[in-house]
Amino acid sequence: MPSLFTKIIRREIPAKIVYETDRVIAFHDISPMAKVHILIVPKQETATINDFNESSASVMADCFLAAKQIAQDFGIAESGYRVVMNCNGDAGQTVFHVHLHLLGGEPLGGFA
Repeated sequence: MPSLFTKIIRREIPAKIVYETDRVIAFHDISPMAKVHILIVPKQETATINDFNESSASVMADCFLAAKQIAQDFGIAESGYRVVMNCNGDAGQTVFHVHLHLLGGEPLGGFA
């Protein structure tokens, strides 16, 4: 069964898309944890970090370059932003399609 994010990629579910290439899509989180909260998702569905191998992991470089560009586009590159990635349930992963959370637009405080 395709993930929620795959359904967004296929345009089966609406999302507020802010960035897209042939390998990556990014859109606003529906439950934002900061003023700016964007999800950056590789279009190739991979459940967790643990499922990457050397040939498939290169897409994550594209995700980090997307994070850099989105931070610039939203005017938070200079003030600062956080990029978070969760792996499996104990870490808080709820959608099992690898993705980055880009958070910013306000002071985020310490990470804990």
